[in-house]
Amino acid sequence: MTEYFVYDVFTDTPFGGNQLAVIPDATALKEADLQRIAAEFNFSEVTFVYPPKDKVHTARVRIFDPANELPFAGHPTIGTAIALSDLGADDDMVLELGVGPIPCKVTKGMPATAEFTTTVPLEKLNIIDVALIADCLSLPKAAIKTQNHPPQRASVGLPFVLIELNDLGILAQATPATEAFKRAEQQYPSKVDLFATFAYVRTPSGIQARMFAPLSNIPEDPATGSASAALGAYLTALSGQAQTLEIAQGVEMGRPSQISVSTTVEDGKTNSVTVRGSAVKTMQGVLTI
Repeated sequence: MTEYFVYDVFTDTPFGGNQLAVIPDATALKEADLQRIAAEFNFSEVTFVYPPKDKVHTARVRIFDPANELPFAGHPTIGTAIALSDLGADDDMVLELGVGPIPCKVTKGMPATAEFTTTVPLEKLNIIDVALIADCLSLPKAAIKTQNHPPQRASVGLPFVLIELNDLGILAQATPATEAFKRAEQQYPSKVDLFATFAYVRTPSGIQARMFAPLSNIPEDPATGSASAALGAYLTALSGQAQTLEIAQGVEMGRPSQISVSTTVEDGKTNSVTVRGSAVKTMQGVLTI
């Protein structure tokens, strides 16, 4: 039997944040069962931990959402780092992900906090038609704010469509329309993200956001570190200045999350993105397969 742990990530309170199942030793599991296990948990992501390919690193981590294997994701990286620290790993660690080695640092406490830094270059991908993205979110075109940037797919390891909305009331009204998402994926095809969208509003205290990925069986995600990292890198590229962002997410779902993002700049370009957050363990058990 294989042990697993469930953490709530990007929160200091049980039953907030984003759920993550961590299998700290996946070596006995069959390859064909990994996606099935992720679908069975039906969390936004599940991580499977293996010995590292490079012995100087801490572990190799594979990340699955309910429909796909992902090369990178934020809350799985934070949650897995804290889980491995709880199990005795060094608090300074390097996790091997699909995008390459990612350094992580855990600060013990109640709750524990972790951060990771990625230097994966920002990719600016498709600029998305405003009417189409409005349809995806069941909003009028006027709700999409384009003064600062158009709706655009961007990535630092996992792509998201980044959309600025006019105000918090509009953000609360956003509702994913699956048929529109299907049209969007046909128009802007991708192999992994399946038109995942990250809609946000600037607030006096920072940013409030929501993430929708219905084509990956994630109607809404309560905390998305990879999207937050992409947004931080993207805003850095737009301004040419380092960013420090406090991103609230999951508010409308009743699972409030807090994600801290900071960036560095070199020669006017994003040099690194650091994502920070807390996690609390809520459950543990065994897989009986």
